[in-house]
Amino acid sequence: MTGRYSLTRRAVGSLLLNGLYILIAASLADARNLDIPPPADPYAAPQIDPYNPLKYITTNAYSAVGVALTLAIALPQTWMTWKIGGRYMLALVIAEYTYTAGIALRFGLHVHPESNGIYIAEYLFVTLSPCGFIAAEYVLLGRLSRWLGASAHVLIPPQKITRVFVLSDVTTFLIQAAGGCISASAHTNPQMAVTGSRIFLAGLALQLASFAFFTLLYLRFLYRVHKYQPETWRQDADGLWWKDWRSLAFALFISCLGILVRSVYRTIELSEGYQGHLTTTEKYFYLCDLLPLLVALVVYIPFWPGRFVPDKLPTPEEEDDQETDGVELGKEKLGEGTFIDSEGRPSKASA
Repeated sequence: MTGRYSLTRRAVGSLLLNGLYILIAASLADARNLDIPPPADPYAAPQIDPYNPLKYITTNAYSAVGVALTLAIALPQTWMTWKIGGRYMLALVIAEYTYTAGIALRFGLHVHPESNGIYIAEYLFVTLSPCGFIAAEYVLLGRLSRWLGASAHVLIPPQKITRVFVLSDVTTFLIQAAGGCISASAHTNPQMAVTGSRIFLAGLALQLASFAFFTLLYLRFLYRVHKYQPETWRQDADGLWWKDWRSLAFALFISCLGILVRSVYRTIELSEGYQGHLTTTEKYFYLCDLLPLLVALVVYIPFWPGRFVPDKLPTPEEEDDQETDGVELGKEKLGEGTFIDSEGRPSKASA
């Protein structure tokens, strides 16, 4: 299993880097084919500047706060990954740095608001880095269910859940990358920009649907553990609350909500079109993209998964024994003549 998760992390990182090379190459190949000359002062009226892809001048103060906050999350989590454990969360940590790089590139857009190359790199890092956050959530649920010995309560087997959802994440990533590559030339070829934004929107909508399904699957898992393995649910109840595995479970739920809010915002933003109000208004980026993602990430500082779920999990045989023990403990609470069926549901024995 370690090799599988390592492969997942390498694939996500490779896709981010390859996508960057693709979009940078597109920016270098993109010719300035407008018939009108650029304005003498790009700061005078950016909202009507055909060479300014954002239609506003980025604010350095906002960019500085964004970079500082994301680094304040990424650096401690990097330390915890190596000192405490949880290397299966590397996709999240790496994506935090690429997302920070995207925000930092907004400093460059303040100095060069008409730079197509800087804009494309910023656009890629900011819009595609959350794919790494999402991949980490998928990995965490699979490992959490196996560590608790509650794999029977996950609709998709934990051994396959990472593969299934990461495959979905990679597919939607590639769709978004293709759409972003096309739409990045919006101010020089509006027709292609419309096509690109529609492709990007399709990838984003598919990613939103996939992650919403994952969130529902996760809530179902918690419900079934609470109902059918009560001893597992309360196994840390006598200890400190911040060492209770349910604290991590709640953190994962809050993280999912943050990513969902951001995904809904991006979907609405793209549905308005490339020059829509959300896209061309700076405050919405920070309120509806950066802020929800900060919430999704910061919850893992006090509840770092490596404190709860070790890097090395039980073998499948040990996991089966652990899960059987959990079911037997729960069975004691069901009463005479009641048993747990193969799907973990209580049933009455037939006469």
